[in-house]
Amino acid sequence: MAKILVVDDAAFMRMMLRDILLNGGHEVVAEAANGLEAVEQYSICKPDLVTMDITMPVMEGIDAVKQIRQNDPNAKIIMCSAMGQQGMVVQSIQAGARDFVVKPFQAERVLEAIGKVLA
Repeated sequence: MAKILVVDDAAFMRMMLRDILLNGGHEVVAEAANGLEAVEQYSICKPDLVTMDITMPVMEGIDAVKQIRQNDPNAKIIMCSAMGQQGMVVQSIQAGARDFVVKPFQAERVLEAIGKVLA
């Protein structure tokens, strides 16, 4: 069971992810609606893993990944992107994300990515 920080500006996406994670036996320790909140929550909660949306207000997901990885080089982050954001996915992997899942979320794929990243 992993402690996970869920980051997405859409409340319903956070809710969908939370359901997938809880059903998969994980614990959601915090949620954030933008990159800045994600960076703050990460330092407070010290989660095992972060699911990070790419496109958000205040601070984009890629910038948040860079910031979190600067503070914790071992941070495990999975990017969540909508279809057609392949260029952004490449940037996020270069920024330090370990994997990515595409929206709309498929529970098996989300849990598979988490298992792979935490292994």
